[in-house]
Amino acid sequence: MYWTEDIDANKKYETPDDIVDISFKLDCKTLPVDHAQALSNAMHNALPWFADEDLTGLHLIHVAESGNGWMRPEDTENEVLCLSRRTRMTIRVPQHRIEDALKLAGTKLNIDGHDLTVKEGASKKLSIMPTMFARYVLTESSMDENEFLKQMVSILRGMDIPVTKMMAGKQNRMHMQNGDIFCRSLMVAELTPENAVKLQMQGIGDGRRYGCGLFAPQKGISAVNSDD
Repeated sequence: MYWTEDIDANKKYETPDDIVDISFKLDCKTLPVDHAQALSNAMHNALPWFADEDLTGLHLIHVAESGNGWMRPEDTENEVLCLSRRTRMTIRVPQHRIEDALKLAGTKLNIDGHDLTVKEGASKKLSIMPTMFARYVLTESSMDENEFLKQMVSILRGMDIPVTKMMAGKQNRMHMQNGDIFCRSLMVAELTPENAVKLQMQGIGDGRRYGCGLFAPQKGISAVNSDD
């Protein structure tokens, strides 16, 4: 006879801490809207090990839309973001680099002429929310939305992540030192806790260290076509 016990469907999923996010308070008034390259360069200078860890990532800095109709400027080369005291900078690091990353507190960075002082940071485990959102996933400039979604489905299935609901945002351009790159936002919904964590840990595509391919929890689908 072969006999196995029923799997407890109510067993609580324990979120691993192999990879964590560290959120830092900031002292900074303004930043360029398109700051991916400058912030990435500054991070690599401040944390020399950052480039050597495969699963490190840098979330780009965003501010919330205000009630008076403020929208993220489309002129990314000449406009700036105005940061509030609540604005945070988040980096994704493996567990053994948490203490090294926290030493970033007190560091003064220059982001294309804008002064940014990193203040205290705190680490947190990745989220198990069922909806994940990446603001920037690398794509080809000639690829339309349907082609992009087909490619994402293929990538996710290759990661053993079933796809039931997914939505892409509009294409945007980033100015980088080696030439412009093109991205789309991507929301993936109805994920199990295990797959939500897997997607955050592994991400999609290249560019983790300048903000691309990184997923974070999303409460709904409203942000997919928003650039804030």
